[in-house]
Amino acid sequence: MAAASIDTKPFSPFEWLLASRYLRARRKEGFVSVIAAVSFLGIMLGVATLIIVMAVMNGFRKDLFAKILGLNGHVVVYKIGEPFTDYPDIAKAVARARGVEHAIPLIEGQVMVSSAVQASGAAVRGIQEADLKALKLVSDNIRYGSLDGFDQSGGLAIGMRLANSMRINVGDTLTIISPRGAATPFGTAPRSKTYPVTAIFELGMSEYDKTMIFMPLSEAQRYFSKLGEVDILEVVISDPENVDDAAISIRTEAGPTINVTDWRQRNETFFTVLEVERNVMFIILSLIVLVAALNIISGLMMLVKDKGRDIAILRTMGASKGSVMRIFLITGASIGIVGTLAGLLIGVVFCRYIEEIRQFVAWVAGTKVFDPNVYYLTRLPADINPVETGSIVAMAMTLSVLATLYPSWRASRLDPVEALRYE
Repeated sequence: MAAASIDTKPFSPFEWLLASRYLRARRKEGFVSVIAAVSFLGIMLGVATLIIVMAVMNGFRKDLFAKILGLNGHVVVYKIGEPFTDYPDIAKAVARARGVEHAIPLIEGQVMVSSAVQASGAAVRGIQEADLKALKLVSDNIRYGSLDGFDQSGGLAIGMRLANSMRINVGDTLTIISPRGAATPFGTAPRSKTYPVTAIFELGMSEYDKTMIFMPLSEAQRYFSKLGEVDILEVVISDPENVDDAAISIRTEAGPTINVTDWRQRNETFFTVLEVERNVMFIILSLIVLVAALNIISGLMMLVKDKGRDIAILRTMGASKGSVMRIFLITGASIGIVGTLAGLLIGVVFCRYIEEIRQFVAWVAGTKVFDPNVYYLTRLPADINPVETGSIVAMAMTLSVLATLYPSWRASRLDPVEALRYE
């Protein structure tokens, strides 16, 4: 006759003891042990992969965000249908707007550049020396030459990749050709002029280093036949995320003759694609954790079936249904929780040394693992978001615990009489 069930204190030492014994399967229970090991590895690798991929996606977004906004203004002020000749007054008015740090007059143009050995397309930006130095992304990354005396030099500041492709250095000359030249009886003749290179910068974003050229504003006005005017004012604000309030204040200060657009509108497609890709990757990689959690269910179901006699003896000795359920709950949850913590550790360490790992893999494979010409950036970024990482860990642990509920409930419902009938 079975003893009366005595409901012990939840998660008492004897429950932990039995759960730990079940995790250390004997030789004849090797198959159950293999399933538990596979479940552990699945959750560990799933969590680690999810953390690493999301950190890399965050790093991509953060670095691209920093590069794009470090070179371009957060708000662009321009005019439609009339020359932008009153830009000094507009710039002073814009500078009074809430949250504005400074306004940069610019001339922009697409040109062809050529040297003695190569020709390529490029984007020219006419800018004043003080404004160029205020762009820390450029002024802090000058590799050769200097920006001192940029306005009076009549020279160019070009990207490192463009300099390498043109095979030129500081002091060499670069010919700029614009299709919009002087009008002649035979049509428009391209404008061509040779300039010395006074500075070479490296921004770390291959697209900018390969195509960007800075020219003194006064020289750009002469070259593009825009004396006394500019194309746009690029406005740098203190909080790029709060660009809507700044845009309203700029409109109020500058008056009705100007139009404005912000960095989100100019790069909307690019950042939308990044966000969609990031969300899809999260969903796809979460399936790895879900599959590993399903492995816990199958492993526990086999363990419950294998331990039917043990469960029956525990029940006849007075163990309650709750105790039996908690024993198997601890057994299954331990696999998931320890696997999650191991995956967290691996993911954080991998992200910490991701650039060294990339270089090692590239050395072993003998090829480029992260080609800057394809991925824009010159190094593999990884930025771990604590909130996002915490949500990944919480999700994995929750799935691990939920996966143990049904097998544990089945174990608690086992009838001791039926289990021992043929023993």
